[in-house]
Amino acid sequence: MRSGAQLTVTDMRREVRHPVDHKVIGDHRALGDIHLHIVNLSAHGFMTVCEHGLGRGERITIRLPVVGRIEAHVIWVHEERSGFQFERIIRYDDFMALLDELQPNPKLRARR
Repeated sequence: MRSGAQLTVTDMRREVRHPVDHKVIGDHRALGDIHLHIVNLSAHGFMTVCEHGLGRGERITIRLPVVGRIEAHVIWVHEERSGFQFERIIRYDDFMALLDELQPNPKLRARR
């Protein structure tokens, strides 16, 4: 029997990461509200820098601008950093609009 998250999105860690500085509250089924600080983002997932106590395979639901509620699974944890993979891929147009809202520096935004 397999344990951990059964992800529908293949591992895409080579995907381009975009630096962001965004704080969200994640909803965990057992722990309740978890405060997360997202520091980079791709259409497939994000990385946080914070202590949250989650382990590999656990899932949370967060709310992002443009995208709304989206579920994510913990892929890796190292010290205070954690990598999450979205349950589904964010569409390109929605992802670009999300970056426009979250990108701390317009010069870092992807050229279109």
